Order: sequence, then structure tokens, then C-alpha cells
Amino acid sequence: MLYPLIKNMLFTLDPERAHALTLTSLQRLEKSGVLSMMCADLQDAPVELMGLKFRNRVGIAAGLDKNAICIDALSALGAGHVEIGTVTPRPQEGNAKPRVFRLLEAQALINRMGFPNEGMDAVLPRLAARKHQAICGANIGKNASTPLEQATDDYLKCMRVLAPQADYITINVSSPNTLGLRNLQATDYLRPMLVALLEERVRLLPTLGRGLPLLVKIAPDLSDDDLYSMADLFLELRIDGVVATNTTLSRPSGLGSLAEQAGGLSGRPVHALSLATVSKLRQRLGAGFPIIGVGGISSAEHARAMRQAGADLVQIYTGLLYRGPSLIKEVAAALR
Repeated sequence: MLYPLIKNMLFTLDPERAHALTLTSLQRLEKSGVLSMMCADLQDAPVELMGLKFRNRVGIAAGLDKNAICIDALSALGAGHVEIGTVTPRPQEGNAKPRVFRLLEAQALINRMGFPNEGMDAVLPRLAARKHQAICGANIGKNASTPLEQATDDYLKCMRVLAPQADYITINVSSPNTLGLRNLQATDYLRPMLVALLEERVRLLPTLGRGLPLLVKIAPDLSDDDLYSMADLFLELRIDGVVATNTTLSRPSGLGSLAEQAGGLSGRPVHALSLATVSKLRQRLGAGFPIIGVGGISSAEHARAMRQAGADLVQIYTGLLYRGPSLIKEVAAALR
């Protein structure tokens, strides 16, 4: 009820400043117990997937809580899972500012953040300290300064460090904002990387005493041939799931003057593209292969469409900024 007023205030601020203020406020509200009271009427509808039990089908996409400072608050708002990150081995500032732009009429964002984060060593104790029981995944990537040929080493480092506290790991090879990163989606790069990560997981599992699902986050801009090649590789290597999709480099009509800004587009205009990707993946992967659908979900209708296209779970981010916390409850109820 109050969110339209809060949003009007936040949207007068620079997007990154507004984002930081929102996370700080959520932390305080969670510690006071207010958030739990706000969602006291949320009825869980547990879902088992990848050996994990999710309280409902809606989660928070990576990018919102890059440094794992708001896991409990987002869980208290009713999210069935929270994906933190993208986390890199070493802290990094990301790309030059300004790097986030609101497209108000389109209910969209363009960002060229470039994985700004405090690094895996800072994130680990925050994962360990979380109190709420929502599933928490760690989205991992390579540092911008790491050559593409050495990218696998960065992913391995992150997985080794975060595995003891993360419920699952998502391998981000699809952000458009780290130079060359999307090249890792090509099977010549992706196959050896995934093989190395799967072999490392085998070594880690005895120390974890539980499973550790590995997922891959893909772009919505892949050709059908590239998408199907990736899907076939996931089946061959028995990857645990796919997150579809990341932001897009395409620019649908009607975005306004800011459409010329470089970076990845998220929000409502991406929904159709992400929906088509999920549908093609489901057809290629068959029933039973876990798919998390993300991209432009800003209503119950969008969430149901993503589910019907083949997604087992959905994630929200940009829609949450425009609609507020009620979107979590709305989507969870729609997919109950």
C-alpha cells in the first residue's frame, strides 16, 4: 500500500543510490520484525527440485543482492529462494558510472554494472550468518581482469569457497557487461569449464555432506542453433539446471531516448524473449530438467505464462523495483 509513495521518493535518487538505500532499509526492517509481520499471511506451497525444498516457486534473481547483505530480509518478504551475486574471486568496482538507467514508461532498466562486488571472502560469512530458511544460491563469475583463457580458474575458486554455505551454484556466462564473458557460452569454452566444475564438485561433496546443484545462466540473445547446442551439452554432462535468462542486448521499440545506452536491458520488454527461450529449452531438454525462468516478470499473468512455457521456478528483480514487495506474494499465490 505504501510502496507507490516510497517508489516516488526512491525514483528521485540516482538508481544505485536508491538501490543501496533500499537494501539498508530492508535490513533494518527485517531486524525489527516488520517484514515478517508484512508476510504473515503468505501461505507456502513447497516445491522439491534439484534435491532442494523451496517454500514456493518465486525467487529473487541475482543482481539485487550482490554482496549477500539482504538474504534474511528478502526471505522474510516471502521469497522461496534468493540468488546472491554475481560474486567474483576478488573484489572489483565494476564499470564506470553512471551505469544504471531507468526506462520508466517501459518499466525497464538498462545496466552496464560489470559485476561490482566485495568478493567471495566477504560474501562467505554473510551466507553462513543467514537465519531464514529460504534456499540461497550463489551466482558466480570471473573478474574483469582475468583473461578468458583463465576464466575456469575464477569459477573454480568461487565454487570452492562458497560451496559450504550455498545451497546451489549458478555459473554466470551470460552477462553482457564483462568484456568477452558471453564467449564462454560457446561449447568450445563451456564444455571444458563445466567438466572442470563437475569434477571439482565430486571432490567437494564428501566435505559438504549434501548435494550441490550446478546451474548455468544463459542469455536471451542466443540463436536457436547455439541454444540447442547448449541444451544438448547440459543433458550430456548432466548439469542440474538452467537459469533463463539474463539481460538482453536487443532493443525492442518503444523504449524511449535512453534505449541508446549500452548495457543489458531488463524488465517488461524482455519478457517475451525470455519466455520464448524457456519454451525452446523445455522442448529440447524434455520434461524433468529443472528450468528457472527469469526476465520481465512483473505480474501474476507473466509468472503463469513463464510456468506454462516450462519453468519450474521463476525469479524477479526489475519488476520488484517497479511493483514493490507485493509482487512476491502475488507471484507466489499465482503459482501455488
